[in-house]
Amino acid sequence: MFDELEKYTKQGNFFYQATDSLEEVCNAPSDQYGVFLVYALKKGRVELIYIGKSGVDLLGAVEGGEYISDGLRDNLVEGLHFDETRRKNSWPVQMLIEDIEALHVHWYVTYDGKFKDRPKYIKSKLLQIYQSIYGKTPRWNFSSDLT
Repeated sequence: MFDELEKYTKQGNFFYQATDSLEEVCNAPSDQYGVFLVYALKKGRVELIYIGKSGVDLLGAVEGGEYISDGLRDNLVEGLHFDETRRKNSWPVQMLIEDIEALHVHWYVTYDGKFKDRPKYIKSKLLQIYQSIYGKTPRWNFSSDLT
């Protein structure tokens, strides 16, 4: 569905269950920036439920002095989600509520020495593709994520 992600050579994935420590299973780099896709595994089915990004990119691309804040790992583990609770705390609760057996997280470095694709832009592009196919955003995203 997202062919444009294939060009990123720095990528990885990991599985997460509600009883795991997100800090321990997350293998994304702390010092690199990009996007991540979260798939829910439930009763033999796989569903894309969230598209996220790392990095805070103020005022668009800042010429000469880049300002990108949290890396992929930091955002995945410590980033805020749902009721503004850190993912390492909110994801296991939400997984239990929704009876999700595991999450399969795929991450892609989009902003590094080789690529300068801003994570915010790539996330928005992926959400637009998803919405054009399914008529809505993934269920853990908000419609405001499109902007």
